[in-house]
Amino acid sequence: MEFEKAVQTLADAGVDFVVIGGVAAVFHGGGRADYVLEICYSRSPSNLRRLAGALAPFHPRPREFPASLPFLWDERTLQNGTVFTLGTDLGAIDLLAEVAGLGGYDQVKAHSTVVEAFGRQVATLDLPGLIQSKRAAGRERDLSALPELESLLEAEEPE
Repeated sequence: MEFEKAVQTLADAGVDFVVIGGVAAVFHGGGRADYVLEICYSRSPSNLRRLAGALAPFHPRPREFPASLPFLWDERTLQNGTVFTLGTDLGAIDLLAEVAGLGGYDQVKAHSTVVEAFGRQVATLDLPGLIQSKRAAGRERDLSALPELESLLEAEEPE
C-alpha cells in the first residue's frame, strides 16, 4: 500500500476526509498498521467530485468484484453508496461515509485532530474517537487493538 502517495493525492485534491482505522492509530504512535487506508469522507457534492477525480487515475474498483464485471467510478457512483472497499493502483482504500460509534463525517471530523503526515496537514481520528469506534465495531481485530490505543491515550494525559 502506498499510504504516502494516497494521502498526498487526497490532500492535494482538497478532499474533505479523516483518516480512521489502523493508519490513524499509527499516526498516534501505534505499532499496528494493516494494508488498507481507511477514510471517512464528506458526502457534499463538491467533495464527491474531488474524491472521484483524485482517485480516478489509480483505477479504483471494488476489491471483491470479478474483473469481468463493469464498474464506473465517478461522482454518481459515490452518491449512490456509503461504503466502498476499493482496490487501486495505490493499494486498498476503504471509503466510509459513517463510522461505527461516531456517526457521519461531521461527527467524525469533530473527533479528529490534525497531524503532519507525509508532508501534509491531515485530519485523523483522535484517540478517544478511535477507541470509541473500535469498541463499537466489535470485531476481534478492533477489540484486540484497544489495549494499545488505551495505553497511548493514557500516556497523552497530563499527570
